[in-house]
Amino acid sequence: MSLMAYLYNHARAMQGSFTVLLENIVLATMSYYLLFFLFLLIIRYAILIFYSFMDHLEALYKGRKPTVGIYRDDSLLPMISLVVPAYNEGVVIQAAIRSLLLLDYPNYEILVIDDGSTDDTYEKAMAVAQEQDKIPVRVITKRNAGKAEALNTGMSVARGEFILNMDGDSKLSSNTLRACVRHFDDPSIGAVAGNVKVINRENIWSKIQALEYVEGLAMARKAQSFMRAVNIIPGPLGMFRKTVLKQVGGYDHDTFAEDCDLTLKMLMCGWHIAYEPTAVAWVETPSSLLNLLKQRYRWTRGILQATSKHSQALWQPRKAGVNCFILWYMLFEGIMWPFSTLLGNIFFAYVGIQYGLSTLLFLWWMQLTVLDVVAAAYCVVIEEEDPALIFYAVTFRLFYINIIDVSKVFATIEEWRGNTMTWGKLDREGKL
Repeated sequence: MSLMAYLYNHARAMQGSFTVLLENIVLATMSYYLLFFLFLLIIRYAILIFYSFMDHLEALYKGRKPTVGIYRDDSLLPMISLVVPAYNEGVVIQAAIRSLLLLDYPNYEILVIDDGSTDDTYEKAMAVAQEQDKIPVRVITKRNAGKAEALNTGMSVARGEFILNMDGDSKLSSNTLRACVRHFDDPSIGAVAGNVKVINRENIWSKIQALEYVEGLAMARKAQSFMRAVNIIPGPLGMFRKTVLKQVGGYDHDTFAEDCDLTLKMLMCGWHIAYEPTAVAWVETPSSLLNLLKQRYRWTRGILQATSKHSQALWQPRKAGVNCFILWYMLFEGIMWPFSTLLGNIFFAYVGIQYGLSTLLFLWWMQLTVLDVVAAAYCVVIEEEDPALIFYAVTFRLFYINIIDVSKVFATIEEWRGNTMTWGKLDREGKL
């Protein structure tokens, strides 16, 4: 063998050894990272279940006490303005307004803000407003400028001391106003977040979302409420002190998650957010996969935009206090979780194909599914929901969350790259 041939074979062997070494390092690093992520996930579920149960017990205890507070007499109940922003909501606007006329509360008004609709939203809203004279219903039309501007318009013309903002496709439980307003006995409370549930449970996509909403609110929101760290006032149901809305400047136009942005602005100003599980907003969710992906893409980019606006709190734990934890938690759920889930699937699929260890992929999926099923069962019991929703936890982990995580990953990458996007309003189906 010539010297050149020897050197060539030796170099090939060294290159192969280096490739194997590099592969082993990458696989080991990935293994430790996914183990760390799984540990964080288990801790998250344990903490949320524990604190949400503590909040549940606290609510039961308070529920046995006689009604107290400055609003115990109906004659003392303050006026509340219900603001309903509407853009091309002709299919659902009448059902939404009529449901508001049935609320159990003696002193409120309804403001429908028609944001330059191109359909018959204004005409249909006016028709309902003219049908009755017991509850004041005002329909205000304006040029199209987006949901944030519509909500700000409602704030500027509202007569009430408190403002309840909702979506044009929402239907509220009759006790909503009484249940929410009592929280304002506490002068540190700036707003109250309501409980959002899915009304159109008609196919696998909407039923999985029904479970997702139950888990996200019955577990996460209740735990946040107990820790006084509610991080998002949902668009379908949020009640505010009007003075606080004006203090923080109302809604901004520079994110696609104006509700999240407003909540963070209030938290940064030192206000606390309460959660009221008995105040329910029934909403219509996307019933097709394409519309669902569009919605989650917008939500992800909007939340990233909102957290970016307040990112200084990420690095100031002493000054920001619980707000620092809130922002890191939002980044964990919005970025680390979807990236890690997809990374884990790719990693275990590669290991299974390359080394014949396909059982690892099954075990990875199984342990995450067990967490989902336990959380689903707990939340269904706490919320007194349909037990059949628990079975959708398996479907949720099998394919639903993987599809959603892909959408979130693309949204995160494109937000970092600064890709332009539009609001992408979903078409209503009139399920109210």
